[in-house]
Amino acid sequence: MSTVVIQVGQCGNQLGLEWWRLVASDPGQSRDILQCPFSSRDGKLAAVFIDSEPKVLWDAKQFIKNKVLDSSIVLARGGRGGNWAYGYNGHWGEENNGLLHRAMDAVRREAERRDYYGGVMLLHSLSGGTGSGLGSKLCEEIRDTFPTGHILTVSVAPHQSGESPLQHYNSLLSLASIHRSADGLLLFDNDKAMTFAQTLQGVPTGSLSTVMSMAGSLTVMNTHIASCMAGLLLPVQSLTPTSGWSLGSEPWELIRSVCPLPAAKILHTTQANSSSRAVLAVARGNSDNSFHLSNALKKLKKGHRCVSWNPFPIDHWTDPKNRLGDSCSSRLLTVCSNHSSVSRFLDHVVQRSKEMLRAGAYVHWYQRYGVEESDFELAMETCSAIIQEYGSQ
Repeated sequence: MSTVVIQVGQCGNQLGLEWWRLVASDPGQSRDILQCPFSSRDGKLAAVFIDSEPKVLWDAKQFIKNKVLDSSIVLARGGRGGNWAYGYNGHWGEENNGLLHRAMDAVRREAERRDYYGGVMLLHSLSGGTGSGLGSKLCEEIRDTFPTGHILTVSVAPHQSGESPLQHYNSLLSLASIHRSADGLLLFDNDKAMTFAQTLQGVPTGSLSTVMSMAGSLTVMNTHIASCMAGLLLPVQSLTPTSGWSLGSEPWELIRSVCPLPAAKILHTTQANSSSRAVLAVARGNSDNSFHLSNALKKLKKGHRCVSWNPFPIDHWTDPKNRLGDSCSSRLLTVCSNHSSVSRFLDHVVQRSKEMLRAGAYVHWYQRYGVEESDFELAMETCSAIIQEYGSQ
């Protein structure tokens, strides 16, 4: 009810479709309460689907048919060439970046349809042209249009082995822009998601069968990420008023819990050995109060090496039922933390971008769409400042 979900680019829409399949009502299953924060009174999904190529949404048209407003599907033809600058600025021949304007019109319509507008959750990739470039521009436009609303991004980092020769530039520019505009950035790593998918499928890492099963793995990867999102963001009893009607404030309470300082707001759903500024645990299926009786909070605080300057580093929400499981009695613990291990990823992106910039690699592809070397340098300064902030804890 309070959240507008925005899906941008191929990755954002594929992930978004898995999210909706997970949380929307299925025939024969009672999940009405789960629809409340992410749908309107008319039953339509509170979503905006945006892509510069129609293929992904054409393939999913049966699923989204009659579930969203026609005006909430914003498509173009031709793609953005895997180039952040093209996605961010559009083509000079386009009428003032028409895809961006149509996307913002759709976002405004959905925001006006909310009984209570809390903010947007934007799903995108850091490496693609549409997801990284247009996603960054949308965050900036949404911040200007709705200055008091929250912005939480679900950002998917590319494989370190390389998805595109431009992925380091795109990740650098996207991370810097989004960190300036968003309130929280929930980061997922394709490599870790792939490892999870291979483990689930019983495929040895690095084997030929790994490549052969790539299509199936991508679906499992997206399902895994969507499940982590649902574990954190679906309604919990801890935040539901006595009326029993959830306002869908979980995304914004997540930001409040694990982003104590705006200079460092990159979040993870996996535990790390690095020190953590703040940790949120969401326990579902806690009808017997076993979460508290097991001293889980003490174990989490010790395992995450919480910083000493935060007097309340651990927050927790509980719900007696786990509606994501095979049965309401099943248990699920999802942990979100704000920890310093992200510095390694940021440093890798900055260093690779510096090396490419020194060699002048692919710079002309970005200059063609209005991005100069000074823009790369500013993005490097922003990411370096984030690294320094995490290092100071």
